[in-house]
Amino acid sequence: MNPHAQISTVFHLDKCIGCHTCSVACKNVWTDRRGAEYMWWNNVETRPGVGYPTGWEDQSHYGGGWRRDARGRLKLTIHSRARGLANLFFNPKLPELEDYYEPFTFRYEDLFTAPESDQQPTAIPVSQITGKPMEIETGPNWDDDLSGSNIYAKNDPSLDGVADDVRAQLAEIERVVFNYLPRICNHCLNPGCVAACPSGAIYKRAEDGVVLVNENKCRAWRMCVTACPYKKVYYNWASGKSEKCILCFPRLETGQAPACAHSCVGRIRYVGVLLYDADRIPAVAAASDDELIDAQLDMILDPFDPAVIGAAQSASLGDGWIEAAQRSPAYKLVKKWRIALPLHAEYRTLAMMFYTPPLSPVMASIERSLVRLDLPVEQVDFELFHELDKARLPIRYLANLFSAGDEQVIRRILRKILAVRVYKRQQSTTGEIDDATLEMIRGAGTGPDEIEEIYRLTTLATLDERFVIPPYDREVGIGALRDPLTHKGEAGIGCVQPAKRGE
Repeated sequence: MNPHAQISTVFHLDKCIGCHTCSVACKNVWTDRRGAEYMWWNNVETRPGVGYPTGWEDQSHYGGGWRRDARGRLKLTIHSRARGLANLFFNPKLPELEDYYEPFTFRYEDLFTAPESDQQPTAIPVSQITGKPMEIETGPNWDDDLSGSNIYAKNDPSLDGVADDVRAQLAEIERVVFNYLPRICNHCLNPGCVAACPSGAIYKRAEDGVVLVNENKCRAWRMCVTACPYKKVYYNWASGKSEKCILCFPRLETGQAPACAHSCVGRIRYVGVLLYDADRIPAVAAASDDELIDAQLDMILDPFDPAVIGAAQSASLGDGWIEAAQRSPAYKLVKKWRIALPLHAEYRTLAMMFYTPPLSPVMASIERSLVRLDLPVEQVDFELFHELDKARLPIRYLANLFSAGDEQVIRRILRKILAVRVYKRQQSTTGEIDDATLEMIRGAGTGPDEIEEIYRLTTLATLDERFVIPPYDREVGIGALRDPLTHKGEAGIGCVQPAKRGE
């Protein structure tokens, strides 16, 4: 056993309202610079839809992630080592600017210098790259809330395998249904960007698992952009360097949540530590498709297990990090309750950002028809529990996104989430839980105690419960030494020594 720590985030998709506050917060902090105008380290996509950049899930076109050959060995989808050398100066699978959008601003002086006229003056859009006037044809999240249109929904690569009649309904604007999918860098355990970089500029921090770019070593080969199946590595055209989400590690090191999580209006994000067995990464990444999800979740260690605690301490993980892992909301949602999954596990990068699949369309589409029958609450709940396959957002579609195509995994999670709703609704409307409901929630693999825990974390949790940040001891120690209120310049008087890990 070789325990390592990973800072992880869980996105509760039932609570995302698509306000893009997270995206704007990240943009204002990190990518409000020349060359980074088109970069959205955090973006929120309307799904079904084509995403950002356009069609990023189509790996037959972009060649991201890993593939498993006939002998069970992992290889980068982009190329072999020999082919990589041959394509070093020409990478045919790079996304183009049109796949993102040409960043633009407006010539606002036209509003003040326009001659007198009967028409309202307008600010002409100009390109932020060339500075020339342009016609705006697309932009960041251009398809916002337009998932029902037959332009965007029908071109979603994750709709593969969804029945034709369901696809047709999704493409009809009068039957529009969608959910929001916020995305950041997944800070994977087996990152394709790290493996593909010829200059070794991208690395994964051993301390907290954050994947970073050493721009002093970056030579703009841009293999990382192609190899990342989530297209979360960007090329700065002004500096000639690759850039990506850094999980706001300067904020983490001072005990603060990442800007996107801290600013989230819907409170959908949960940040915490996961302990995992690094020795199992090669075997898990090479697991068969039907074993991939369980293998990744089983690799996450139980921070309450004495054997894990002992191994973590031997690996220089201090008590503060172990305690943070025990309190971690990510551990509860991912490992303890198993209601959160990685995005596109079939890419085999072992993504460490997780998602709780959305349930809202079940309640919205089925409950109305049941209520019209004037059924009692108990009967409505019972019917809802067994009508998941009639949800407007197809189970198959969610399985393509989050469970490598395994629909049973999605059904299991949705039943547990629905059990929480059924239980709490009966508790608030009737004041008691009948035997039929207790049997129903047992069938979902849960019970009253677990339901109360899930409800507490997903509904009533405080900021400190949603964001459990471990102590970054080097920052604490340096800060204490340089703090004029604690360091008086005399040895032994008011001096705070650098804390050891875990203290």
